[in-house]
Amino acid sequence: MQVSSLLNKALKFEHLSIDEGVFLFSHASTAELMFVAHELRKIQVPNNKVTWIIDRNVNTTNVCIANCKFCNFYRIPGHKESYITDIETYKRKIEETFRYGGEQLLLQGGHHPNLGLQFYVDLFKQLKSLYPQLKLHSLGPPEIAHITKLEKSTHAEVLKALVDAGLDSLPGAGAEILNDRVRRLISKGKCGGHEWLDVMRTAHRLNLTTSATMMFGHIETVEERFEHLVWIRQVQDEKPKDAKGFIAFIPWPFQDDGTLLKRHKGIKNNVTGDEYVRMIAMSRIMLPNIKNIQASWLTVGKQVAQICLHAGANDFGSIMIEENVVSVAGAPHRFTSQGIQDAIREAGFEPQLRNQQYQFRQLPVNIEQQAITY
Repeated sequence: MQVSSLLNKALKFEHLSIDEGVFLFSHASTAELMFVAHELRKIQVPNNKVTWIIDRNVNTTNVCIANCKFCNFYRIPGHKESYITDIETYKRKIEETFRYGGEQLLLQGGHHPNLGLQFYVDLFKQLKSLYPQLKLHSLGPPEIAHITKLEKSTHAEVLKALVDAGLDSLPGAGAEILNDRVRRLISKGKCGGHEWLDVMRTAHRLNLTTSATMMFGHIETVEERFEHLVWIRQVQDEKPKDAKGFIAFIPWPFQDDGTLLKRHKGIKNNVTGDEYVRMIAMSRIMLPNIKNIQASWLTVGKQVAQICLHAGANDFGSIMIEENVVSVAGAPHRFTSQGIQDAIREAGFEPQLRNQQYQFRQLPVNIEQQAITY
């Protein structure tokens, strides 16, 4: 294999194999990867706009039996700090989100052993009844798999019921690394990688827009990272022609502060800024069938994320009015609506507000700018 021939193959939007991806990542310079990824981005997203969104991560519950070793957020059933969010809290947070110009909740939580399908159907219906304009970008494949198991049902039946209740799109949460060797070691209580992918296949057949993620920089090998990318690409290839499928891909480095992986196993986040930029570039190169690549400013900070906009990324994600999972593992960064736009302009691009379907939105007038920190 040669770097030049593989880069030329990528520029033709051809699928690179796992081995070819590993070779490029190991042997190509950062400048070469950035150049090719940016050229691909310009073809797929032919404008100088970088999109962003205003939304809020609200957690249905912190009770979880998955026991992920990278998560400081969850509490076991019966813990004195456990909770299930009540409707008055949702109302307060939704109305606050609207004042900040947002229109969407990223609604997620733990694997609660007693919250089945009816709980989520009733919740979604109630929220949509109170706020018809609200968009629900909610749950994720592990939660769908958990609910399916509780109900002794199928992924299709669960997803159909949730869509009918008001689910607008399905986040790519809980992917971590899809190889089951890794999942057994860091998230044994979650669904396996193949079930995660099967949930997404089902969502795409139901014409439900999804996203895909990767949390890397812990115990996975480089080969397992590229296996993850190829599997996601394969599912996107299989989607029905009229479905959007994975509308975006978001990779971020493991946040280690206070996690069991760090305290008990000594596993630390050693992902440098350069390595993150390279992984963003390789995501664009390996996933020619996914249009939008998002830089995770929350985990890598403003400056590294800005460089990623010249390395294949075309999206800056959300200002995240509230985020309670990654933050408690050491991700301290925050943006206001003005701050995220300024950061995009500083990097040489035009900021463009979007919704979850990557449709452009007009910037709301007189939105509040103060960042909320939790």
